[in-house]
Amino acid sequence: MHILLSNDDGYLSPGLNILAERLARFATVTIVAPDRDRSGASNSLTLSRPLRPRQLEERLWVIDGTPSDCVHLGIKGLLPEMPDLVVSGINHGANLGDDVLYSGTVAAASEGRALGLPAIAVSSESFSPEHLDSAAHWADWLVGRLGDHPLPAYTLLNVNVPDTPLDQIKGVCSTRLGRRHPAAQLVRETDPRGQEIVWIGAAGAAEDAGEGTDFHALAAGWVSVTPIHFDMTRHGVVPALEQWLA
Repeated sequence: MHILLSNDDGYLSPGLNILAERLARFATVTIVAPDRDRSGASNSLTLSRPLRPRQLEERLWVIDGTPSDCVHLGIKGLLPEMPDLVVSGINHGANLGDDVLYSGTVAAASEGRALGLPAIAVSSESFSPEHLDSAAHWADWLVGRLGDHPLPAYTLLNVNVPDTPLDQIKGVCSTRLGRRHPAAQLVRETDPRGQEIVWIGAAGAAEDAGEGTDFHALAAGWVSVTPIHFDMTRHGVVPALEQWLA
């Protein structure tokens, strides 16, 4: 098996490197990752300028672009052979509910899925994780399952793992995406030259975090696995919209 591994925290991220070591025990792993932290890049592709791939090692490429750029280039000709699977992570910080709309980690996986490959996005619960080995273990386990049980077409798995010792994790469960409250207000500051600067406010707390959601599973000590696809059409409203337009 040949795995294309990417992330949004950059090629030096501990989460990326521990996952590469784990998966390399049974697969060929090629890393194509951003040259810096590109968290929140979502599914953006760089179209206004050329990209500059750098090959640092035989199976390590660094790209001055987004996570989606990395996976797109890897599949569409940068690598000498087509990978069998795209894995993104391990992200530092969970990607729950609405987070998947902004997450570069999920975007790297969704780019692989859009280009026809099975894909998994893996995140640790903590922004300063102490148990990345736990997340790597479950990513390894899920990749093994994919070999015998392929995902439906255009489906990717969004995986969130508690940042706890492996023996304290209760197990793995299927979930749906929860939902967050709106983000906090902008944080306004002034730079040393007297010019106003603003920061995007913190993500909102969980609003829909009931049983069955990714929020609930993670908080209860389970690995949350959510199947995602990106058909964003609200199909049930199409007939009503036709009447409204008429």
